[in-house]
Amino acid sequence: MRNSGDGAVGGVLGRGLGESGPYPLGEGTTERSGRPEETVGYRGPTACAAAGITYRQLDYWARTGLVEPSVRPAYGSGTQRLYSFHDVVVLKIVKRFLDTGVALQNIRAAVRHLRERGCADLERMTLMSDGATVYECSSPDEVVDLLQGGQGVFGIAVGVVRRDVEAALSQLHGERVDTGETLAGHHPLDELARRRQNRAG
Repeated sequence: MRNSGDGAVGGVLGRGLGESGPYPLGEGTTERSGRPEETVGYRGPTACAAAGITYRQLDYWARTGLVEPSVRPAYGSGTQRLYSFHDVVVLKIVKRFLDTGVALQNIRAAVRHLRERGCADLERMTLMSDGATVYECSSPDEVVDLLQGGQGVFGIAVGVVRRDVEAALSQLHGERVDTGETLAGHHPLDELARRRQNRAG
């Protein structure tokens, strides 16, 4: 594990506090868990409502590249950004980090890391931070190791955030990416499950 002293994190996932244990989120992470193609997107106001942020925050984060919409960016006035379910989960996590005072450069590292992970990975992930570094813990033992080392100040159970976002979006409107059709009060992962069934059948 390497810390440059200015809060920036170096290193690669797989190196941690000992032989095993929590891993600092580093620049060298290149694994990609192939996320399925998004079929449902969420407009800015819907993403804000589900993530608990203001539209001003959403707009600023998109313009500065902190969290950009992966389904459809804004192409000038009159076009609507469209966020994926995964994007909205990341937005909510960024809000939690900012509320607890984590440095923006460490939040950017965490966002890059979350973008590279699939939904199944997020379900069992806990992000811990001591304010200077953000760590990924994928088991209770790793969380305990970090806390015992005196480094963990707070943690975000990503799976819980994911379920919170899922519940919020089920009460809001989504939009089919291919047709633009409005989907009212749907389960965000229903469409994915339906496509899997169609392929299997």
